Amino acid sequence: MHEAPPPTSTSAPDPSSSAVPAEPLSHGLKQRHLTMLGLGGVIGAGLFVGSGAGIAVAGPAIVVSYLIAGALAMLVMRMLGEMSAAMPASGSFSVHAERALGRWAGFSVGWLYWFLLVVVLAVEATAAAQIAHGWVPGIEPWAWVLLFMVVFTAANLTAVKNFGEFEFWFASLKVGAIVVFLVLGLLAVFGWLPDTDPVGMTNLTGQGGFLPNGWGGVVSGVLTVVFAFGGLEVVTIAAAETDDPARAVGRAVRSAVVRILFFYVGSMLVIVTVLPWTAQQAGLSPYVKVLDAIGVPSAGQIMNIVVFVALLSALNANLYGSSRMIFSLAERGEAPRGLLKVSGGGSRETTGGVPRRAVLASVAFGFVSVLLNLLWPDTVFLYMLNSVGAVLLFVWALIAASQLRLRARLEQEAPEALSLRMWCFPYLTWVTLAGLFGVLVLMLTDEAARPQVLWSAGATALVLLVAVGRQLREQRRDSAAADR
Repeated sequence: MHEAPPPTSTSAPDPSSSAVPAEPLSHGLKQRHLTMLGLGGVIGAGLFVGSGAGIAVAGPAIVVSYLIAGALAMLVMRMLGEMSAAMPASGSFSVHAERALGRWAGFSVGWLYWFLLVVVLAVEATAAAQIAHGWVPGIEPWAWVLLFMVVFTAANLTAVKNFGEFEFWFASLKVGAIVVFLVLGLLAVFGWLPDTDPVGMTNLTGQGGFLPNGWGGVVSGVLTVVFAFGGLEVVTIAAAETDDPARAVGRAVRSAVVRILFFYVGSMLVIVTVLPWTAQQAGLSPYVKVLDAIGVPSAGQIMNIVVFVALLSALNANLYGSSRMIFSLAERGEAPRGLLKVSGGGSRETTGGVPRRAVLASVAFGFVSVLLNLLWPDTVFLYMLNSVGAVLLFVWALIAASQLRLRARLEQEAPEALSLRMWCFPYLTWVTLAGLFGVLVLMLTDEAARPQVLWSAGATALVLLVAVGRQLREQRRDSAAADR
């Protein structure tokens, strides 16, 4: 779906070119897979458990924090959707960055995102193993990790439709759980459940009011929740493996961002309305607190199951996304060419078109990350985790910068390709960049978040140095060849 420059070229491909070779990957994903991936990809432990920390610092105004963070994510996804609909590619924003800003940008954002996914994969595998160990204490956590990695590696090696089916049902369960929670919460608010009285607005206005910690609490809440929206990007990576990538990504982006905002903001509104915000604690699921309060039996175990499924879903999606990203880097000469091996035989929709070496490379590093997490969670792995803590913001910023360049170029050279357009271009793109810069500055002023920014900046600088060094070396080689 994308035209990669030869390894010695330093120029970005023409986005208007129609001579784009067919993507060697399978087209086994259906629209329903992509839609549910968009809905479920960001509904994870960050929402079900991590939202408690946001409520603790912002109070009822966490609803505003989620609106701000969600609006930022929605703008980024609209930009990414515009580029992906016009130029679908398995490397998504890495390919767009290369076309817009040069090979250094595609190399940098691709490798940073791959590193982010394989490190977070370790966190998810370990957390899911701890939950499973609680259910079956006789099996050690490391054995659960091994089982999860083997199962999802097998699913990703066989056919892309297997990944799609796993994610479809995982996402369906998560979305269904939130819908049930919203219904029960609304019934509790209006006193329509047995043995309940109407709650009214008491918990929104009491205990210090709607803004108990002022607007500073809202800002702190944004820092706490903004990263929960990471994961939407995988939709545009997966779109390249559908029958009609341009149409599929447009539909998925349009539906996902609005519905996700509804689920996130709606959930928070129910939580802070049903219970006083002071009842919430960081590290404890506010969903469990609410379900316990309204008399749902075994609420803790129910939510444990939902969180467990959410973690496995994220693990599966991250393995898929990391394998496609490194495969795309290899296609463009930015990763070892040996990773380009794609499975064949039979129908591409059922058995072929899977980048098996790219999957194995990603899961291998994932295993290394898991071992580091198990052996040195407070030292080596903590440094790795900090080094990707703010990478998502750097990725989003490069998406916005790429869209600024490519949108102007496409309007001149191929306006018919813009089937999905960013709103109020270029003003909202600049607003998004300013917002991302503002979040980074605020993280620097926050004692807890500062190490993540500094370590992530160091990792980004290292990757940028490698990228620029590669580009300069290639330019010198091209110049020497021209002189001969």
